Amino acid sequence: MDQPAHPPRWKTILAFAIIYLVWGSTFLAIRIGVHEIPPFLMAAMRFVAAGSVLVAWTLSRREKLPRAREWGSVCAVAFLIFVIDYGGVFWAEQRVASGITAVIMATISLFMTLFEIVLLGTQRFTARLGVALGVGIAGVAVLVSPSLNVGGSAVDAVGAGVLLCAAVAFALSSALSRRLTLPSSKVMSSGVQMLVGGVMLAVLSASAGEMRGFRFAAVSRGAWMALAYLVVAGSIVAFTAYVWLIHHESPTRVGTYAYVNPVVAVLFGYFLGGEELGVRTVVGSVCVLVSVVAIATMPRPTAN
Repeated sequence: MDQPAHPPRWKTILAFAIIYLVWGSTFLAIRIGVHEIPPFLMAAMRFVAAGSVLVAWTLSRREKLPRAREWGSVCAVAFLIFVIDYGGVFWAEQRVASGITAVIMATISLFMTLFEIVLLGTQRFTARLGVALGVGIAGVAVLVSPSLNVGGSAVDAVGAGVLLCAAVAFALSSALSRRLTLPSSKVMSSGVQMLVGGVMLAVLSASAGEMRGFRFAAVSRGAWMALAYLVVAGSIVAFTAYVWLIHHESPTRVGTYAYVNPVVAVLFGYFLGGEELGVRTVVGSVCVLVSVVAIATMPRPTAN
């Protein structure tokens, strides 16, 4: 049987550039937007719009909506990813710089590994893993602890705590997704999760009273452009590039976005967002990223 032709190299490079740069820059776009648009409302608008586009596109390709028994799983994953994870990120970026937000969210890899050990049994605890987890925790401590005199101001503790909860929620959703019954189409599954999560965020926004005193007409063009960038580039274009890559490249190579995005976010925040890049930020970020790389390159147990 003939092997499928490998895609042109320029397409692969372009797809990697998109998931590296676009997903890395979305943290700054979120921070720009939440200065003027309430965080849960902004997140709701992003994911309702992006989810609607993805679902409509998949339906146009004659793919089916989730079956009745799949909707419960879709709602559970959507709640963890979009309400707890993304809702937490949007809220926290009112208090935490975009680059630091991306670094703290890189701890998702640490929590995913812990869930693989505790819930799935697909990973064993080793000395290397213990050291990697310890280095990652130390990195977060450097960023948050005001008692460490390493230069630069400490990260807001409440915001950092919310981000860690968001990272745990995303990691938990990844672990549960392996056990739950979800649509076989990755695009349809992601689209309906975005749409359902966006609706949940809209309900949360209304319940939190975000619309009281808020006027759409008062939002600047820059904030609307940030939201449009998140919808089009962050949720549609970059996700399409990601789905294309996982069909043409190894999961290990595609997964490198997890430790490239924080670096991109820190640089975007510093050069374009005027965010601080002191010794504390550098040391804490390096510790977290070293931990993530060590875990990502760790050999997996072979099946018996």
